Amino acid sequence: MNKTTSAANTMLVVDDDVSFCTTLARAMQRRQYNVVTAHDEASALQAANDHNPAYAVVDLRLGQSSGLSVVQQLVQRDKSIRIVVLTGYASIATAVEAIKLGAVHYLTKPADPDEIMLAFEGEQAGGNPEVEVASEPMSVRRLEWEHIQRVLQQHNGNISAAARTLKMHRRSLQRKLLKRPARE
Repeated sequence: MNKTTSAANTMLVVDDDVSFCTTLARAMQRRQYNVVTAHDEASALQAANDHNPAYAVVDLRLGQSSGLSVVQQLVQRDKSIRIVVLTGYASIATAVEAIKLGAVHYLTKPADPDEIMLAFEGEQAGGNPEVEVASEPMSVRRLEWEHIQRVLQQHNGNISAAARTLKMHRRSLQRKLLKRPARE
């Protein structure tokens, strides 16, 4: 197989949650995709080299590393790959970075397989101008979450460096990061 041409229906699913990864892979196989799975950055890049996927679903958090690095490397390897980033910890900062790095969409978990397919192939892949604009500003808790995510992103996921920038104890920051993000 030519390494510069993607296999038309091959999908790479990258998630450190093995059971979620397996479940999503099976759902996509039922939708006629040839699915390859990986659970960390190194195996994701190896799988991309071996199978040349046209699509990738990448979790934002891969253990202690960021899925954004995987997104960047997959796009550098093949500019035509269509990537959807999934996360249980959505923030504006990481959504913007994912798109800037080359992802076509950013979805929060749990994402339905049909929703993922729409993100790859449907109108949503190009953006949707019909999306409602919030009528009220974000809550203070949500703003704090967004700010923490932005600072963490600036420090490439280094919690100690982000904590120093935020002038807070590292363990306090870790506790905040373990909580689910505040609602809008």
